Amino acid sequence: MSVTGASTPAPGRLETVRRFVNTLDIDAGTDALATPGDLAGWLRSASLLPGDAPAAPDDLAHAVAVREALREALAANHGGDPIPSGAVAVLNAAAARARLTATLTARDGWRPRPSAGGVDGAIGGLLALVGDAMADRTWSRLKVCVNDTCRWAFYDASRARSGKWCSMQVCGNRAKQRAWRDRRAESTT
Repeated sequence: MSVTGASTPAPGRLETVRRFVNTLDIDAGTDALATPGDLAGWLRSASLLPGDAPAAPDDLAHAVAVREALREALAANHGGDPIPSGAVAVLNAAAARARLTATLTARDGWRPRPSAGGVDGAIGGLLALVGDAMADRTWSRLKVCVNDTCRWAFYDASRARSGKWCSMQVCGNRAKQRAWRDRRAESTT
């Protein structure tokens, strides 16, 4: 985990989405999804992939594309902006591959659920968690750090829903120091 990744966990299963996005630690330069085996292991540990179903190289490329599309969607949550069209296209293609369908539940109303198996179904399960979070209104609080060298997913638990950084002590402090240095440099010129 990145030093910048110290943040409040997301509620319920939305934490799985946060952890998935954070499989790439930009700050540390590490990727927990480096191989198809890593992907299968991660999906199993998140209870998204049953048994010992394998992952192929194209599954890994697909999962990484979905992860980065989710990261872009989380960036849009800062201002309530629309999800960028490229990210929407990737996520819709993933939903189609997973054969997401709406299922009526006795408690929660209509919820998206994948009918595909394997990695496609597991990715669909992840997208279903996004749909559930949108329905229960927790999705808009899941964001990525605005620090371009971080982009760590975090849950904005602030009352005003105005969190920008994964950690005020690390990324927030860096941004404030940079702004102070910029103001100081401007005043001396």
